[in-house]
Amino acid sequence: MTPQKISIIGCGRVGTALAVFLSRAGYNIRGVASRTRSSAEKTVQAIVEPLSVKERVADATVQVCNSPAEAAIAGDIVFITTPDHLIGEICSDISNTTAVNMAQKTIFHCSGALSSCLLSSAADKGANTGSIHPLQSFAPYAFGQESPFTGINVSVEGSEQALTTGRELIHALGANTFTIPTKAKTLYHAAAVVASNYLVTIEHFALELLKEAELSEQKGYEILEPLIHGTLANIRNRGAVASLTGPVARGDVQIVEKHLKDIDERLPQFSNLYRVMGQYTLELARKRGELSQVAVEGLTDIFHG
Repeated sequence: MTPQKISIIGCGRVGTALAVFLSRAGYNIRGVASRTRSSAEKTVQAIVEPLSVKERVADATVQVCNSPAEAAIAGDIVFITTPDHLIGEICSDISNTTAVNMAQKTIFHCSGALSSCLLSSAADKGANTGSIHPLQSFAPYAFGQESPFTGINVSVEGSEQALTTGRELIHALGANTFTIPTKAKTLYHAAAVVASNYLVTIEHFALELLKEAELSEQKGYEILEPLIHGTLANIRNRGAVASLTGPVARGDVQIVEKHLKDIDERLPQFSNLYRVMGQYTLELARKRGELSQVAVEGLTDIFHG
């Protein structure tokens, strides 16, 4: 079977990684385009640099394109890996280019927050459309690096044919795939933000408390790391509600009062954050049905105070 031809529009970190590692997985990268020609040339170089001279000649079909439409003409599968605010505009430009037969194309974007509905201009012209989002942070490509796709989780949503094609691409990259409904794309992305970005914020909060207790950030992390990993393991094995421990779960009103007294006096910039997290933690604790009404009322008063 002839490898499917792929084009990449947007040669940033994700676009370059897709071009390099899909090429190594046997796909034929035919066209790349980017905001600057030098960026597209770097991606082409990344594709061909590990190849022998003979292989480079055989792979000479990959071309730096002068426009997104030119790149779209070259590929059967087209990835738009630009910043989110440009995806719709680029898709529309491609769809309105008469030389591009959209009925023979599958178009993907890689935004985490936006769904395949953003590609409606292509879908209206007969293209299969979808979004593929790797749950991974990408570093700039470096020669000889391991694939950043191996073993990670990648979401895919869109038309039925796009789902099928997307799963094939993801599996070829050595990643795990899961499907989400198109209407749930934004909530999915919000979940990723909470699990990753907000976790950083919460751990920063914890480290700042330990700094105030005269421990360095490095020492603070060494102390907290086993606790963090143990908590994540409990959530994996038992679920979030069953894994909750600590003074809120026990209904220890006096300890929580002492926490807030010291935080209000010494790190008041974190007072509201502690109270808001406490309110939602109390709701988790109440689901277990183990708190007395006195404890619930006392904690509620503290967190709203």
